[in-house]
Amino acid sequence: MEAAAMKVVSLAVSLVLILTYAHADTGTATFYTPPYVPSACFGLEEQGTMIAAASEGIYNNGASCGRMYRVTCTGPTNLGVPQPCTGNTVTVKVVDLCPSPGCQATIDLSQEAFSSIANPDAGKINIEFTE
Repeated sequence: MEAAAMKVVSLAVSLVLILTYAHADTGTATFYTPPYVPSACFGLEEQGTMIAAASEGIYNNGASCGRMYRVTCTGPTNLGVPQPCTGNTVTVKVVDLCPSPGCQATIDLSQEAFSSIANPDAGKINIEFTE
């Protein structure tokens, strides 16, 4: 009976992981460099280095300020760096707006956050992200 219970638990965990993965949004990420203040959400208040500026669609007139997103590199957007991903995932806090038309990505990560998931030489990467 214990083996059957373990199989059920294993199946349940697998389903949760699959459903979590299935609900990830996709987009692109670029990065920006210090100084990180002032920011649209927190003014002159420092928020660390694991931060991001959200595109207008995510920013939602400031509703995303302070929200945390898990971001994973899924691949290159160009031929410059064919395998930019490090295999890591980073959690960032939205602290700023990445306004269009200048914003070239879904999420503009701090240089430190971008470097933890991808080679900065790539400049822009494909990502999956979840709140």
